[in-house]
This record gives sequence, structure tokens and C-alpha cells, in this order.
Amino acid sequence: MHTLLITGPGGAGRTTVAAATALAAARQGRRVLLLSGDAGDPLSALTGEPVGEPAEVAPGLSAVPVAGGVRVARVDSGEEFREELVALQERGSALLGMVGARPLGAEELTELPGAEQFALLRALRRAASAPGFDLVVVDLPPLHQALATLALPAQLRRYLARLLPAERQAARALRPVLAQLAGVPMPAQWLYEAAARWDEELAAVQAVIEAATTEVRLVAEPGPAAADAIRPGRLGLALQQLPVSAVVANRLLPEGSVDPWLAGLAAQQEKYAAQWAGELPVVRLGHLGRDPRGPQDLEPLAATDGLVPQRPAPRRAWAVEDRLAEDGVLVWVVPLPGAHKRELDLIRRGDELLLTVGPYRRIVPLPAALRRCTVSGAALAEDALRIRFTPDPGLWPRTS
Repeated sequence: MHTLLITGPGGAGRTTVAAATALAAARQGRRVLLLSGDAGDPLSALTGEPVGEPAEVAPGLSAVPVAGGVRVARVDSGEEFREELVALQERGSALLGMVGARPLGAEELTELPGAEQFALLRALRRAASAPGFDLVVVDLPPLHQALATLALPAQLRRYLARLLPAERQAARALRPVLAQLAGVPMPAQWLYEAAARWDEELAAVQAVIEAATTEVRLVAEPGPAAADAIRPGRLGLALQQLPVSAVVANRLLPEGSVDPWLAGLAAQQEKYAAQWAGELPVVRLGHLGRDPRGPQDLEPLAATDGLVPQRPAPRRAWAVEDRLAEDGVLVWVVPLPGAHKRELDLIRRGDELLLTVGPYRRIVPLPAALRRCTVSGAALAEDALRIRFTPDPGLWPRTS
């Protein structure tokens, strides 16, 4: 299944573009599921009233058909939060009883900040496994928030592995003895079981995000503010190895206006759209002259050439160049389009590399060959960070 993640700077019309893309794909005969987690349900104003009853399309995920043959699934983060916390209390009831805690009832729970991200990730996993669909279009939050959401599964799995390593479960038979020696109770088995379940769910979400069939599109209204937001956003996506297949230049004004103010604004839009076209494919969507409301306004947008992705953009692994014969080093090439030297930082820590690009950070495991090397330098050129590794004589295999 093809998964298309749509995001962009806030207020750029990404929800409209997501709905128009889904409608255009359905017009081409593709079976489309449109997923949104926005509060206030802005999709209803665009897609119109449901034309059928809600139906479960995957375990835990329901969708309704709307005009144009698209099915729309909405994320209820509040309900997700209540169900998950009640279930967690039930699994840890013995421990809560030991400390005299009183469990909270579902009716008194209100979601905490961050619940929307987890609910959206769960819905994304369910949507990607839903049978009977060719394309899942996901209306993500604004760009910076979307990046934080997409990075969550890998980050949390790393935290779980460090804080609750799986190998500790092998010693559960010794916990009563250890508890007597230490004078405090050891972590209960339910905690490790919960950690294993969380890791399994996070791994499934991470697999969807990193799949070769998943790609990202950015939606922006061309201009200086959008350019300032897209450049670091592309860097954050590159750091997560998420390909950007295209930029949707939204709300373009018609050229040739006799009004000097409109002509100047149109010229500015063309300038920035041309800049983006020099780096990525650009899909151009004209301004309707009003805020889109209802399926009738989506129709002209859905007729735009190039709006429907035909195939996912290719994913490229960070290559390791073998320059041992020439320079005695291996070079790890990390593509970072538009990066500046002043916003880069990297730290080697054991078998991992901590990479920082502007406001974004990622901890990545080193390839096996580079773990036997020391970092001997790095350089940024031609939109790529080239990190040089010199073999450690004490670890590198000797040749005769």
C-alpha cells in the first residue's frame, strides 16, 4: 500500500490539499483512505456529509464514505487516551494497590498534551494495514509538529531499550531474592510486559514510516515565510531519512493582473515556486478566490496535473564510501539539502552518532564497518555531510 504523508507550514492549506489529493486519486480508480487527526474536524467542511454508515476498515479504525468514493477516518485522541490509561491501570492494579493508589475512572480522564501524537501514530499503523486500499493519504499536523511525531517511534524504542532492557526479563526468577537483599520490591513483571507491548507497537509504526512505500509531500504558499519554514523542515526530514517527493505550491494567484499589488504578489509567488522547482518537483494549485468549502470546491483542485503520486519516491540509504586505498578512510555520506555549517553538530558516543541539524537531532547506530573506526573529521559540501572514519588498528581486521 502507498502511504502519502502531507504536511507543511501552518495555515498553508494542507488539509485542503490532502482532501483534493484523495479525491483526485479516487477519480483515477484508486481505493483511497483519507486519515486526519485535526481537532474540530475540518475535513467535514471540505468533503461534505458522509454518504454511508461508519465501518471498521482495520482493527480499531473506522471510516465513513464521502462524496467521490473516498473513505475518511478521523482520530479521536481523547478516546484513545482514556482507553489506554484505563488498560494500563488494570494491568498495574497489584502495584497500585500496594502503594494505596485509587484508580481513575474513564469518565474523569481528560487527555494530556502529546496524546494527539500517539493517537495519530496508532491510527497510521492501523490505516497502513487496512485491506482493500491502494493509497492512504494522511493529513499530518504542521511541519515542525509532524517531524516530532514521525521521530517519536524510534526515539521511544531507544529509551525503552535503555531503561527496560529485554535481557533483564531473563532474571525475573531472581527478583524475590534481590528484593530481600535490596530491601525494596523489584519491578513487577507487568512493567516488562507493558514495555514489550509498547515496543512492538512502536516498531510497527516505525516500519510504516520507514517503508519504501511511504513518502512526504510539503504544502506551502510560496513566499519568504514559507521558504524559511521549508528549509529547516526538509533538513529535519532528511535527518529522519524521509524522502520529500514534491512541494505543492498552493493558492497561486493568476499571472498578468493589471492591479499592481496583485501583480507584485503573484511575481513573489512565482519567484519562490521557481526556487523550489530547482530542487524538487512542484505541483501548482491555483487560488480559488475564496476559502474552499465543500466537494464542489475540491473538484477544480483535484483536476490539477501531478497532484496524484504515481509511485513513491526512491529512498536512498546513507552511503559509506570506501576510500581506504586512496586516503585511508571510510566516508559516511549524509544528505542534508540546504544545510549550513553553523547549524551542524555531531558527537560519537560508543556505536552511535548524535547528529544535530538546526532544531533537529537524531541518534543513529553506526554501520558495522564504522564501529571499528574513529571519527577523523567531517565536511559539508554540495548538500551533504561527509564524515570521515579512520580504521582503529586495534579493532580493524589485519591483512597479510
